Amino acid sequence: MIGFLLAPGSVKAATAEDEQVWMNLTAMGAVTGDLIYFTEVQPRIGNGVSRIDQTILRGAVGWKFSRSLSVYQGYAHVVLPTQAGRDVNEERSFQQVNWTIGKPWQGELSSRTRLEQRWRSDGGGIGWRLREMLRYEKPLKPAGEAINALAYAEGFAALNNTGWGQKAGFDQLRSFVGAEIKLMGKSTTEIGYLNQYIDQGSAKRMNHVASITLFFRH
Repeated sequence: MIGFLLAPGSVKAATAEDEQVWMNLTAMGAVTGDLIYFTEVQPRIGNGVSRIDQTILRGAVGWKFSRSLSVYQGYAHVVLPTQAGRDVNEERSFQQVNWTIGKPWQGELSSRTRLEQRWRSDGGGIGWRLREMLRYEKPLKPAGEAINALAYAEGFAALNNTGWGQKAGFDQLRSFVGAEIKLMGKSTTEIGYLNQYIDQGSAKRMNHVASITLFFRH
């Protein structure tokens, strides 16, 4: 599937492309015992890295069932600026499952499954969307943790149609390659290239993204 999307001439002629920068600041940790949380701020700069395309404020509380399995209930507020000067607001409730699958090839393979319920200020209806991410990280030095090679892919599938424009079916695919760098304590930063291919019927887009994420863990 990825090969088809990136093959020369396959979708390029019908696909609008853009260069973007995404930044993400996330804080996460334990509230008490196995009760956990995360909260994040994500500004995304697009249009040739000239203006903010959207800003996401997202948070969730969850329960850690084991070292490898956690579940969350969360909420996100998304601001989408428009050329007319009126922001479109999107609200999302979501449920999320984080699962560490195993440690193949001296690395770590994990999964994040998220089910979203979305509604917007520019139309009616609640859009249901399923997201599945597979993530793999591997130390660049044997038994080392300072720098890990990192790759992930996340597929999005819309489950219904809405009055504000969601179309049932394949929604988008994100593919990332980069590095995870250890900071103080348990905190890390992730830097790399993210390719976002969006297919919403007649509107097809491919964004080339410089992605910078800071995780503050405690």
